[in-house]
Amino acid sequence: MIIFIKIKTIIAIIIITIFILLILFSIYFFKQFVNTTTVFIDENMEKLLTLKVQEIFHTRNKAILDGNPDILDSLYDKTVRNGQWAYEHKIKKMKYLHNWSEKQSVKFTKIDCTTIVRSIKKKGNGYTLNILASTEYEYYYLDSPKIKNVFRIGTYHSMDLMPKDNELLITKEWYTDPFADSLNLDEIKSQSIKEVILSGNPKDLSSLNERRIKAVEYADKFCGAASLPEYGFKYNPQYRNYNSLGGDCTNFASQIMYEGGFRKNNTWNYSNGSGSKAWVNAQSFKNYMLYSGRASLIVSGSYDKALKASYKLLPGDFIAYEKKGKIVHISVVTGEDSKGYILVNSHNTDRYRVPWDLGWNDKGIKFWLIHVHF
Repeated sequence: MIIFIKIKTIIAIIIITIFILLILFSIYFFKQFVNTTTVFIDENMEKLLTLKVQEIFHTRNKAILDGNPDILDSLYDKTVRNGQWAYEHKIKKMKYLHNWSEKQSVKFTKIDCTTIVRSIKKKGNGYTLNILASTEYEYYYLDSPKIKNVFRIGTYHSMDLMPKDNELLITKEWYTDPFADSLNLDEIKSQSIKEVILSGNPKDLSSLNERRIKAVEYADKFCGAASLPEYGFKYNPQYRNYNSLGGDCTNFASQIMYEGGFRKNNTWNYSNGSGSKAWVNAQSFKNYMLYSGRASLIVSGSYDKALKASYKLLPGDFIAYEKKGKIVHISVVTGEDSKGYILVNSHNTDRYRVPWDLGWNDKGIKFWLIHVHF
């Protein structure tokens, strides 16, 4: 009898707990609905917000070029926790790019950004904006200042702007940061790295076979927000976008290999809007390409170990990036800069002709340099 009563008591407690949780969830989602709703934004406000976004990105790029974090103060509401975090992350990014340019013996001379405001939602007294940013970086090597090099990075931002002291300030920002995996670059600085990089020379790529050329053309056209403006900053709509399912980098690499002439099969395949594991998973793609004989390993290891070997890569080859024992990213070689330094394209974050280690080069990253048998 006592046991029966205790069971009834436990069941009653569970029911009450579930009821309370349902009430709390209902309150939370109601607040979210109230705080962020899609409403009509008049044309003048839309223009004002578009100009504000352009101003924000221009100011942040100027701060990077000038190496002056104080310029950023006027953009963020640091009294808000998420605003403070967004500010601190931007400072880390500035330091990272400075450290990378020092390691690389380059100087950034120009950073231009094309911004497209894709949607605006009212949020309280302010706004939530969805933004596509395509940023072009120009640099030269310190021993050859007259030779210009350019790469592009594309990012997708969700940004909250709230009024304060007659200004619209950033109170929250989220985006896939291309440098998030490599904010400890100061760990690998060395004079020997600079000597290797500055002694590099570009290869003659005029004899590339047609399959490699087609692969690179496809990689350039469909690298999303990083692509040249004439391509519309788009992915190929004939393929599913896997960014919301963990990342699209391997799906994009597989597309490039397919455009380069590799046939699909039972293991490596895309059909009916879905890709096989070897098509969409970075670890499986790397393993498939190596074990199938369609590619061979040049070298794997730390940046120090991979640097000299990287000059053997050709457009159409690929690099796999390992973190904590797992391949987490794939990028495809698309060219080289004025020192013969390898450049890559990828999705998430979208990259167009970007130096192969940018965003990936601290001691926690292992590189797999892989030659594809086109």
